[in-house]
Amino acid sequence: MKLGALKFIKFTTYNLDLKYFNLSEFDSPDEVGSGNKMDSKFLEKLDYARHNAGIPFKINSGYRTKEHNLKVGGRIGSSHQKVPCQAADIAYNGSRERYIILNALMSVGINRLGIGKSFIHCDLDNSKDQDVIWLYN
Repeated sequence: MKLGALKFIKFTTYNLDLKYFNLSEFDSPDEVGSGNKMDSKFLEKLDYARHNAGIPFKINSGYRTKEHNLKVGGRIGSSHQKVPCQAADIAYNGSRERYIILNALMSVGINRLGIGKSFIHCDLDNSKDQDVIWLYN
């Protein structure tokens, strides 16, 4: 399956043809429209992963402003704050969903994964270690 043409202007994603997501799902709660700061290639991979998984992906967090990142206890230098943003947190319920989502993300080349009790962080931040899976306390 091929997604439509992607336009990328000043780190803002316009006319992105995603099958499973709306850009607003990636907004920082304190900045309406900030989902446009997401990286189009990352979103395309995430859309393919969602297709491969065959289950919905609920986005807990995409782009984050500095203020929102501090509010949720995000780390300084969080991949969620970079523009264009190549990070997202996906909610899951139970070990079966966790497995399906992780498998789908890895199948499309998303290779930085963090596992929390109820979410999976995924990113393509090339400035950080690659091919890693970590656990959140």
